[in-house]
Amino acid sequence: MVKITAVTMAALAGSAAAFAPANKPASTTSLNAMSKSLPFIKAPANTEGWVGDVGFDPLGFSEYFDMKWLREAEIKHGRSSMLATLGFVAQQYITIPGYTHVDDSNLAPSVVGASAMLQIVCWMGVLEWWTNKGNVTMETMFSDPDRVPGDLGFDPMGLAVGKSEEEMAEMQLKELKNGRLAMLAIGGMIHHNWVTGEPLF
Repeated sequence: MVKITAVTMAALAGSAAAFAPANKPASTTSLNAMSKSLPFIKAPANTEGWVGDVGFDPLGFSEYFDMKWLREAEIKHGRSSMLATLGFVAQQYITIPGYTHVDDSNLAPSVVGASAMLQIVCWMGVLEWWTNKGNVTMETMFSDPDRVPGDLGFDPMGLAVGKSEEEMAEMQLKELKNGRLAMLAIGGMIHHNWVTGEPLF
């Protein structure tokens, strides 16, 4: 009985070794590098070196568009989404005096009307014009080579003062990750209310 168990264990150990990963030397060529986020596709070459790069560019935007413009767009959409998620939740519990309360945050724009919504769009256009010194097209936005995507010089709390390059990169990564999460979150909240027809909470 002991001999049969020992033989069985040896056979099982031998068959398990067939499924163990083989030790292969790591490739040092960036041409063969696979994406960290989608390991079944090649890593995009143009995103390398940017803060927050995980090799996620399945549609290849970085091959056709300026990376500075893409990063600026990601940061702006992330910042807008962070504010939007806060506003979407707050609207359910807080009502501005003079306006009718609605439980579904998707209906809030209909309460304030088109003029208030157009004011927001106009002021965002003015802000965009002002922060880019009138260069608002993709071709001219980064005509100044020293302009850093997303850096508007707005730091009233002094969070960037005295920070090293590594600490600034870490703060930028935190902002990117929170922005990416917020973009998914606001989309999920809006669609939750559309699909269920009920408020978020």
